[in-house]
Amino acid sequence: MTNVAIGSLGTIGLRVAKKLDDGLEGLSLTAISANDQDAARKKIQNFKQPPQVVALSELATHADIVVECAPAAVFREIAEPVIDAGKKFMPLSVGALLSHWDLVDRAAQTGARILVPSGALLGLDAVRAAKEGQFKSVSMVTRKPPAGLAGAPHLVDNNISIENLSEPKLVFEGSARDGARGFPANVNVAAALSLAGPGPDNTSLQIWADPTVERNTHRIKVEADSASFEMQMYSIPTTEKPATGRIVALSVIASLRAQVSPLVIGA
Repeated sequence: MTNVAIGSLGTIGLRVAKKLDDGLEGLSLTAISANDQDAARKKIQNFKQPPQVVALSELATHADIVVECAPAAVFREIAEPVIDAGKKFMPLSVGALLSHWDLVDRAAQTGARILVPSGALLGLDAVRAAKEGQFKSVSMVTRKPPAGLAGAPHLVDNNISIENLSEPKLVFEGSARDGARGFPANVNVAAALSLAGPGPDNTSLQIWADPTVERNTHRIKVEADSASFEMQMYSIPTTEKPATGRIVALSVIASLRAQVSPLVIGA
């Protein structure tokens, strides 16, 4: 069995934990952590095999793979022990990885592996393949219902109001790196795209607060010497957290399956 630990039992983490508890062949949920450990214990009290509840920094000692589903503020607290132990780290806060790039260099020394799920994005295999050649441009346009962007640091810092919108409003245009910094809970998909492609400084991003959409929408356009392609994803938001698409937890589950499956399709 491959042991799995989960950092944070929010919208994504709890769904992944439940699926592991229901049974995924070759995988076992051994530990979880959260800022409120008592609340976490209540969430897992009816599990068939409740995992241990430990500190964020202790997850690595209880598992072969640690899945990070936590706020970006505690990213390093979860990630660093896993990397130092030479184990597998699966981050959902991909934007935070851009601010802690030394962990990638450290992983090369310890033998750890950082596994980024595709999350709410499609086509990363094609982007990764195109990276073996030359890119001309990679861009992404994200549209979300205003509620899914509320409270983002970029909006607060620049006094941008998205209340009572009657039409789409462009709230950010720039690089994927700057977008990840200004919208840490919203555009991890842009960070993942940039890492699969030409890098966070060479991937352009627009973010729209759009009252006309009910689903989180991501449109990607890639121009390369090997292919030109466009993709559009309509991600159904979770009921609990409009900023998060339902497919994100499923992407984590699929990525975990790929770690133990005898047959793996694509990345």
